[in-house]
Amino acid sequence: MQKEKINQESLPEQDLQEILSKYDKEASYRTFTGIMKWIVTIGAISFSLFQLYTAIFGNLASQLQRSIHLTFALGLIFLLYPISNKLRKKKLPIYDVILTIVSIVVGLYWTFQYEELINRAGMYNTLDFIVGGLAILLVLEASRRVVGVPITIIAILFLLYALYGRYMPGFLEHRGVSLERLISHMYYTLDGILGTPLSVSATFIFLFLLFGAFLEKSGVGQYFNDLALLIAGRSVGGPAKVAVFSSALQGMISGSSVANVVTSGSFTIPMMKKSGYRREFAGAVEAAASTGGQLMPPIMGAAAFLMAEFTGIPYWDIAKAAAIPAILYFTGIWIIVHFEAKRTGLRGLTKEELPDKKEVLKKLHLLIPIIVIIALMSMGFTPIRSALLGILSIIVVAAFRKDTRMTIKDIFEALANGARTALGVAAATACAGIIVGVVTLTGLGLKFANGLIDLSGGNLILTLVFTMIASLILGMGSPTTANYIITSTMAAPAIILLLSDPSASEIPATVLLSAHMFAFYFGIIADITPPVALAAFAATGISGGNPIRTGVEASRLAIAAFLIPYIFVFSPSLFLIDTTFVQAAMVIITSIIGMTGLGAGAIGYFRCNMNIFERLLGIVGGLLLIYPGGFTDLIGLGLLAVLLASQIMKSKKQNYSPMNA
Repeated sequence: MQKEKINQESLPEQDLQEILSKYDKEASYRTFTGIMKWIVTIGAISFSLFQLYTAIFGNLASQLQRSIHLTFALGLIFLLYPISNKLRKKKLPIYDVILTIVSIVVGLYWTFQYEELINRAGMYNTLDFIVGGLAILLVLEASRRVVGVPITIIAILFLLYALYGRYMPGFLEHRGVSLERLISHMYYTLDGILGTPLSVSATFIFLFLLFGAFLEKSGVGQYFNDLALLIAGRSVGGPAKVAVFSSALQGMISGSSVANVVTSGSFTIPMMKKSGYRREFAGAVEAAASTGGQLMPPIMGAAAFLMAEFTGIPYWDIAKAAAIPAILYFTGIWIIVHFEAKRTGLRGLTKEELPDKKEVLKKLHLLIPIIVIIALMSMGFTPIRSALLGILSIIVVAAFRKDTRMTIKDIFEALANGARTALGVAAATACAGIIVGVVTLTGLGLKFANGLIDLSGGNLILTLVFTMIASLILGMGSPTTANYIITSTMAAPAIILLLSDPSASEIPATVLLSAHMFAFYFGIIADITPPVALAAFAATGISGGNPIRTGVEASRLAIAAFLIPYIFVFSPSLFLIDTTFVQAAMVIITSIIGMTGLGAGAIGYFRCNMNIFERLLGIVGGLLLIYPGGFTDLIGLGLLAVLLASQIMKSKKQNYSPMNA
């Protein structure tokens, strides 16, 4: 089959793993053989079984649930992740064995001392302080290994700020915190390491990562590629559109932009290059689309679950609110890809290059678990219950056909893989808990918010720009979860203060969503924003293109992601909250038309090549249509009508054939 020929063009698995390890710390783990392989596998499976048990029969007390979750995570991290990538050997050094044992002892301290710690809350002894201090050090080192140095440095700076706040200048000054109080706050309250971020990791996030691991094991990953080929392969610029469609779906399996790039890019990037796309453009398409996978409902990135906990807004409401912005994001990429293909005369794939239609349709049942998840959450089921039933549905649905049926071995491998993918999130949320703990202990969040407002002179646009810059800088070395936690804690309150009515008794959901979604969006697209654009750089490992140019191209493709957050802050009707069906339909239609004009202006082609004036018409008209409002829509439509008329006259004059949309 031709599909086999296409797949053979993908890079070897070993090369892909090297690329993934280079740009994604979470992928740089040891691979064991023999007895150590069994120990790690059993530990990972036990981790997943613990999470499933507590999800089915009810979570334990908060301190126990979170500390046991942390125990599993730290123990597995020190077994799997070396002190340095250069030391990534199969042999386990003795110091990592010691760190694993200490992690288990420290983590289970809460389990064996639970009643005593609760009864004498606030009255801690020397042993408590030693264990708490070790917990902080272990979390910092585990985060450094699996997440990266930047987030660890940030957490250390926050700890130093708590201890030496009396020496800080201006509004940052505070009276300082004793070491004993800092340790007790970090490990013996629910405002530090065991705080809300780790709570979300220990409940919602883990189960949805496990859902993704089961999806992948059932063969859905490859099926997404085949389905994308069937739907988009033959259209103009087909290979790039396949990348967009496939990567949007792959986001439901992996919460990592880099992992998405390497997984689907190993298939799509060689196909795009073969079709005539430039190396940088091919890599940029994959990077931009893979990064957007975390924005796409119903299963968004891990930070979306944190947003639900921080704002008190149900996850399903957040997913619904994110739907239009996500559609606009991928529509923008799709449109730019289409116009680039038209401009350069690139064809789609031939019928012979596509997978067999009947074979693809026979496996359509593999999409049922995703429909199950959507249906359950829309009916009011909790995310935990929805994820559990979703996992069960994967096993049942995969059994419909012999070639997709999961064996006992497949189920155990999915349990182990799900636990391993959760390690990075557990470490990031535990480390971010240190940052949040310092914020609550010192009142830094409100101080920073007021300082940000003072710096911007109370100007909302400047505050948004400062928040965007902070998110992009943090995103250069921090995962989306940690990035979102920091910016939502430090910067989002400033946006909320400027958007809120001081006389109101409570903050409206639209205001909370606008501020938090703003931080969420820019935390994610940091992965494709130069100078450190990890997703784009990973794509160049496959495409062979220039990393910076690929990052610039990816940013251009993802132009919607840089604009939409500003638009929904000023006009939250994009979230479709308290809107009628007609209003929602109008927002969707005008926004998509607007993205068409914006995409044409960005690429410089509509029905034929565009001059500067026409590009400005497309960009301005597109922006006005994306911004919800009757008056702006009318002006936007008028500008695009002028653009269309100009392009029709030019295409006739130059004897261009009409565009096949």
